[in-house]
Amino acid sequence: MSRQWSQDFTVVLDNIRSCYNVGSIFRTADALGVKHIFLCGITPGPPDAKIVKVSLGAEKFIPFSQEKQTWRVINWLRNHNYNIVALEQNKIATNLFRYQPKFPLALVLGTETKGLSEPLLKRCDSIVEIPMLGKKESLNVSVAFGVAGYYLRYCNLWK
Repeated sequence: MSRQWSQDFTVVLDNIRSCYNVGSIFRTADALGVKHIFLCGITPGPPDAKIVKVSLGAEKFIPFSQEKQTWRVINWLRNHNYNIVALEQNKIATNLFRYQPKFPLALVLGTETKGLSEPLLKRCDSIVEIPMLGKKESLNVSVAFGVAGYYLRYCNLWK
C-alpha cells in the first residue's frame, strides 16, 4: 500500500557525477515519497544501466527531468512556493536535527567533491548540515540524502 503525502518533497541534484549515487538517490527518494527529481548540469539520468542497477526500478516510479542550469530550477521552484533547502557544510549552516522543515520543500544536493557553489547557496532559503564526529568531513552524497531525507520527512513525528 503506498502512502500519499500532503507535503510535497522534491530533490535537486547539481552535477552529481556518479551513476551509482544517482541510482541510490532514486531508490531512497521512492521510499520517501519524493514527488520529482531534477537532474541538473552533468548529473546522469535513466536509462543508464548503472543507475537502473542500483535503483532497482525506482527510476520508473519517480518523475524526473534533466535540466542544464540548477539556478533556473531553483527559481522555478521558488516561483511555485517551494522552500529551497541546501544540504551543505557551511559556516552559516544549521544543524539538520535542529531544522524545522516547511513544505513544499526542495532539497538541493551538490557534487560529491565540491558541494554546492556559493551562488547556488545564496539562492537557497536555508542551508542545513549533518553533524560529523569522525575524522572524515562528509558523507557520501547518497548516504547524506538518506539521512537528511528521512529526517525532513519524519521529524515532526519524532517530536
